[in-house]
Amino acid sequence: MSDRLQFWRVDAPGQTLVLSSDGGLPGALYWGPALHPETDLAELARATEQEVTGGMIDRLPPLSLCPEASLSFEGQPGLVAYREGVALYPRFKLEETNGAQFTCRDRELGLTLFFDFDVRGETIAASTTLTSDAEITLHHLAAPVVPGPQMGQEIVDFSGRWIGEFHVEHTPWRAGIHKREARSGRSGHEHPPLAYFPEAHASNTQGTVFAMHYGWSGGHVMLAEELPSGRRQIQWGHATGTQAAGTTFRSAPLYLAVSQRGFNGCAVAFQRLLRDHVVVWPKPETPRPVHYNCWEAVYFKHDLTVLREIAARAAQLGAERFVLDDGWFGKRDDDTSSLGDWDIDRRKWPDGLTPLIEHVESLGMTFGLWVEPEMVNLDSDLARAHPDWILGPVDQIEGRQQRVLDLSRDEVREHLFQKLAAILRENRIDYLKWDHNRLLPIADAAQAEGVYALLQDLRSAFPQVEIESCASGGGRIDAGILAHTQRVWLSDSNDALERLRIQHDAALLLPMAVTGSHVGPRSCHTSGRTLDIRMRAWVAAQRHMGFEMDPRELTEDEAEVLRRVTTWWKQNRDWRLAADILRLDSADPSVIAEQQLAADGSRFVVFAGKQRAASQIMPRPLRLTGLDPQALYRVDLVNRDELHHLSRGTTAIKQGPLTLSGEVLMQQGLTLPWQFPETIWVVEGHKL
Repeated sequence: MSDRLQFWRVDAPGQTLVLSSDGGLPGALYWGPALHPETDLAELARATEQEVTGGMIDRLPPLSLCPEASLSFEGQPGLVAYREGVALYPRFKLEETNGAQFTCRDRELGLTLFFDFDVRGETIAASTTLTSDAEITLHHLAAPVVPGPQMGQEIVDFSGRWIGEFHVEHTPWRAGIHKREARSGRSGHEHPPLAYFPEAHASNTQGTVFAMHYGWSGGHVMLAEELPSGRRQIQWGHATGTQAAGTTFRSAPLYLAVSQRGFNGCAVAFQRLLRDHVVVWPKPETPRPVHYNCWEAVYFKHDLTVLREIAARAAQLGAERFVLDDGWFGKRDDDTSSLGDWDIDRRKWPDGLTPLIEHVESLGMTFGLWVEPEMVNLDSDLARAHPDWILGPVDQIEGRQQRVLDLSRDEVREHLFQKLAAILRENRIDYLKWDHNRLLPIADAAQAEGVYALLQDLRSAFPQVEIESCASGGGRIDAGILAHTQRVWLSDSNDALERLRIQHDAALLLPMAVTGSHVGPRSCHTSGRTLDIRMRAWVAAQRHMGFEMDPRELTEDEAEVLRRVTTWWKQNRDWRLAADILRLDSADPSVIAEQQLAADGSRFVVFAGKQRAASQIMPRPLRLTGLDPQALYRVDLVNRDELHHLSRGTTAIKQGPLTLSGEVLMQQGLTLPWQFPETIWVVEGHKL
């Protein structure tokens, strides 16, 4: 071991990152559960020295923060770049340090690498910046590279599709590269930028787990590689080839989390990161309002009389914000025209939006509006006036009859800003549902940077306006977009059964406060499934609640159920908006269950949804988590009125509240009443 070795450590709650350098690029000597403050880092370095044997070069090349091909590194290098068509093979030297910031240079090639590590809540945010004295073409730049856990058994990442987001995928570590890449120009339904790396036998509630989230909206790549030596590296960066020629390049922040409390420990770290450190709340003192969105009630058929009646019924049900969705602008009667023409359609709205806004406000609601500023239809005044503003080739394949505006251009962003600013100035609007309904024809990092810039300009000019990120549902969900928005539309599916699963798995990243969830129509428009209002209402109540159906279809019984659940949501929203979502390990695979635990641990609510018939007759006990073992808790069934007459036993919680210790609730668990599939139990607990 070199006597010149220098050490640095970065500590966040629950984790430690130790970096070292012998004069070259720093590397991660250790990343894992928190180390004792007095740990001897030199001895730690000695303990991690690698062997050399036959068939190898005489010294293992370092696994640095940006592995260098010039040092005979046998895996994926962290930097792939060209100058005038010639590949560059830099060899960097560490020249400056400032706390957990490192400046490294290759003076011969005129390249500088800057690494920054910052503690954000319970995560470590790590980023890389590359500058060049002369223009280069960048193919790949990794965020700071950390070693993959040697005791890790598998790579847990995510796939998905429209109305089927956040599917959990399990891949064992093996020799070679496991690669996931989103090249669609957004973070993507297909490969959201999130991965977990559990050790053997880890579950939601126990075991050691490592996790990473790449906070970028413009497409990304993840490489989890096991090298011939047995070492493992994990790289994240922008999607391959999306950064064009230039002199300055930056990775997005890579957020690191480590847990010895199972998947939930990392999930909570990410939930708190987004809620408390990334999202900028326009009105933090104001309760999050219950939404009503008119899309699945009227679609493009806007009629003031009809919408007034719908708004009145929504308000009676408990809605606090009315959102007018697509169809209010240009000559927008379907999805083939008018995107880009952000002027009120005077055919439908001869007096503008004011009559509807005033009616909505008279009902005690605020007003929100749907927009899709990044997109354009060829059948629009904007496309006819500025065909050069459209991103990609003229003969490109369209998506949903629309194309994408080139937001890397200053004049495009300025035009959109002026159009949106005029709408916000001339109407009392406190919310924009910002949609993004097609993939990019060309994956380009400059497009994502342009979106961020436009959103930032609007947020600066209208700081009280809340913005939701929607991309055909969950196609753009990440810390990058949430730095400029306050809500995500998790999925275009309002099917409560689908939502139960999607919300459960998305909780590995998303807190309740930013996750929109709506009560859909009796017959779901995306699945055709018919579900009881109780299931639809309680699943929506798991997150930021809203309605998205024609309230005129509701029977009196259905309306009463929805009013009751909405009232419960309002009564509990304050503590739940700051609660942690803890996924529960259900012994019955037909049950998807979670526990929302208050920040001070004083109360919780459990949602246990039964998605299908069980393989056994009787319900299995459901173990809770995160409670004080010695404390007593009063637990009660919130929706006892939903008991079915076929539940004929004497399960104690059916009769009234129970008082149990945290120890019993976490070890024995709670036995819930028998239930049909496609139903859900809701249980409240209060610490005594």
